[in-house]
Amino acid sequence: MNLLDYYKKAMKNNFALGAINFCNMESLQGIIEACKETSSPMIIAVSESALNYMGNFTTALASAGKKDFPHLFLHLDHGKNFDICKKAVDMGFDSVMIDGSSLPYEENIALTQKVCEYAHSKNVFVEGELGQLQGIEDNVQSDKSHYTCPMQAKEFVLRTNIDSLAVAIGTSHGAYKYSGEKTLRFDILSEIESLLPSFPLVLHGASSVDTSLIERINKYGGDLSKASGIPKNLLEKAVKEHNIVKINTDTDIRLAVTSQVRQVLAENPKEFDPRKYLGSGREQIKNLVTDKINNVFFSNNQI
Repeated sequence: MNLLDYYKKAMKNNFALGAINFCNMESLQGIIEACKETSSPMIIAVSESALNYMGNFTTALASAGKKDFPHLFLHLDHGKNFDICKKAVDMGFDSVMIDGSSLPYEENIALTQKVCEYAHSKNVFVEGELGQLQGIEDNVQSDKSHYTCPMQAKEFVLRTNIDSLAVAIGTSHGAYKYSGEKTLRFDILSEIESLLPSFPLVLHGASSVDTSLIERINKYGGDLSKASGIPKNLLEKAVKEHNIVKINTDTDIRLAVTSQVRQVLAENPKEFDPRKYLGSGREQIKNLVTDKINNVFFSNNQI
């Protein structure tokens, strides 16, 4: 099954594919171990900065991972221009996201069309974005949230020929997502779905930001202020009652591995073997992703 086959299955069976970001071997191994234990397909996502960090090892790691567990799809997260998307396509990625959401509407359409034309010629899927998420994550930053306009969403899909659409309904990037009521604009999502029935929709900025991880990081020498993420019940509603077939998670992975590594080094100050503390971090990632698969994505036993 290719990625779009899984999207169709997800809409039919009311689950979503997780898109978990990785930036090293240990994080990818933790993701894969969770997928193997739960029989869940998974999108392994790489941001532009992570791609620069890992270089050609990105596809080498992904290829090794696919040999161990074939139900993985390598995805470029938030490609900001044509060149980075083309680079990912040429490297062998399964899908790319072109994020022109910060551009004027017509410029976003033109850029997304260009990426689709090239990527589709290489049998690579394309995700576009309309509307902006507030927050900061890697090279993605916005001071304000701009909800997706449903009528524009329909036109955007028809004119660009994208395979999936990331929508802005109240999620945000980073660990600090809310200063007031925790809610999502399901009314906007429903209107988009009425105009684009059975079209794959995506949620970015959907980390739950477990406060216990923040507390553990601070307990062992960190300095993170109180943060809040997307409640699991809101994500469950997006998956079970709507056409959200892909949910992105990055911040939660960072918090999980950082909290574990800090604790290991604090409790074992003489430890200097990276395999010990990174291996422990890998196990923490596995546990977190397993929980996401079972209680957020509901993608267990979908292979």
